Amino acid sequence: MAVTVRDMLYSYRHARDAYERFIDIGTRPVQARNAVALLLWLDQDQHQVIRHLPSLNPAAVSHLAVEANSVLDRLREQNPVLPPIPLISALYQGSGMDDPAFFAFNQDLVVRGVADILDGIGALIFSDRLYLLMRRFQTGLVGHFPELDAPYASLPVTVPEDCRSMFITFSKGQPVERDEIFNYFRQKWGDCIVRVLMEKTTGGGQPLYGRIIFKSEAFVNLVLNGEQRVTIIIRGREVWLRKYIPRPHNM
Repeated sequence: MAVTVRDMLYSYRHARDAYERFIDIGTRPVQARNAVALLLWLDQDQHQVIRHLPSLNPAAVSHLAVEANSVLDRLREQNPVLPPIPLISALYQGSGMDDPAFFAFNQDLVVRGVADILDGIGALIFSDRLYLLMRRFQTGLVGHFPELDAPYASLPVTVPEDCRSMFITFSKGQPVERDEIFNYFRQKWGDCIVRVLMEKTTGGGQPLYGRIIFKSEAFVNLVLNGEQRVTIIIRGREVWLRKYIPRPHNM
């Protein structure tokens, strides 16, 4: 018998509970999703921390959200130095993932693992609509929801390039080359970029903006992690990144 969407929603109910707990304490939705995805990835090593998160007191839940997002924030930096993460270290003690250095040394492994969760099962876990249907089904008042009964497709849905793109700007007099941008993310996060486009200039002028097209929307969300705009340093030069919003006659 095929695994249904309802089966998967039930299997990941603890992750959904954790997500709602993060939202209840005021965590931004994007940061809550990223934090849950990180914990799910960490839990693959026989830990089941996410099952116990809803029973933690609000202060502990808040602290866990801060630690998880501090890890993700640092992973976009050139040479990430992670702050202490005492709660994560205690929860995953003895796993090898309880040391902040683990995340710095395994950036590509962590980011691509979290991105795979966001692109895959995350589409179900973080769907308010699907969980509303699930709750209606569980009341017994309605016995059949075709959307819940549908077979679960594990392959991520490909989204348009505009949805997985970032707009990048540079300071005048501090040029950044296309290959430098590409290699920055490729070296940190592995095969995550499709291509980098730069402003077309004349007369040898320096491009002042560009566009990064990632392989999935999850990478965009992990770069920004709930912020409107972030800054990274590439070879000593500042680069500003934000969500790409298409405009007429743009690149």
